[in-house]
Amino acid sequence: MSTSGATAVSINNLVKKRLSTLLKIAVTLLGLWLAFQELDLQALGQTLLQAHLGWLLSGLLLVSASMVLRAFRWSLLLQGLGIHVPFARLVELYFIGSFFNSFLPSGFGGDVVRVLEITREIDLDVATGTVILDRLSGLIMLFVMALLLLPWRAAAIPIWLHWLIVGGTAVSLLIIALLLEHRLICRLGKWLPGPLSPVGSGLLAKVLKAVQACGLRAIISAFGVSILFNLMLASWWATTGRALDLQVPFSYYIFAVPILSIALMAPSVGGLGVRELLAPTLFAAANVPNEQAVSLSLLVFALERLSGLFGAPLYLLAHWRHQRQPTETAESQT
Repeated sequence: MSTSGATAVSINNLVKKRLSTLLKIAVTLLGLWLAFQELDLQALGQTLLQAHLGWLLSGLLLVSASMVLRAFRWSLLLQGLGIHVPFARLVELYFIGSFFNSFLPSGFGGDVVRVLEITREIDLDVATGTVILDRLSGLIMLFVMALLLLPWRAAAIPIWLHWLIVGGTAVSLLIIALLLEHRLICRLGKWLPGPLSPVGSGLLAKVLKAVQACGLRAIISAFGVSILFNLMLASWWATTGRALDLQVPFSYYIFAVPILSIALMAPSVGGLGVRELLAPTLFAAANVPNEQAVSLSLLVFALERLSGLFGAPLYLLAHWRHQRQPTETAESQT
């Protein structure tokens, strides 16, 4: 490719990224504007100001502790591939990923950073495959847990939420089945072009191989850890609810959190705006006023972003450490 052609491609990619970022910011602002149209802003402000600090600190501790649990889940998948990465390094990378999630206009921006950072230790294909499976295991178990508890809470939630939970569980299980069943996904997707093809040497094909190589035992173990993480996830929503004096049963958070987690996939800044639109409808069945439902969503967003800030010094430390390594290596060879 000529220099001018390469420059044109770079400019085109830059424009696409800028447009994508602008779209996410626009969706976030539109979502917040629509959500606030239905609220008493004075009541919303009073609700936020009257939140109990002790419960909020408990929520912050739960969010931060979940990084360690998720890092353990990731380590199980890597061990299934016979790869050893120090556990402290995986915890560090989870906090760094959370830090970038706090600033990148996407709930999954930190996953990309985790992949790029860990390629210092392992191959890109393996890094991508394990990060994708790590993320999927948590999301799948969210829906499965909600589905298992559905018979006990069915009367308290709207019918559309029933179908979202059932549909989300079905789609999640189908995705993991396709990832694990290599022959089936190759047969279904062999017509896809280039890197999207599950056969050949494209990125998706390499990721699928990495996912399958983890082994069923490691994947089942990761799902088990995901159950604990999802209980912790519902817990920091519940503690934030207690900060607002909400009388919402813990089991109801298990229903609401999978739907609110899907908002992270929307083109927005970490689901902000989208979750605030969903929250009043989701918590209406639990008799939560709109202002309190939106306050709950905003406070959880703030706690998750605040916890992510702990990754900033860790990122600087990791960057400094990797810069020193070539110098130390050169000095040891002289």
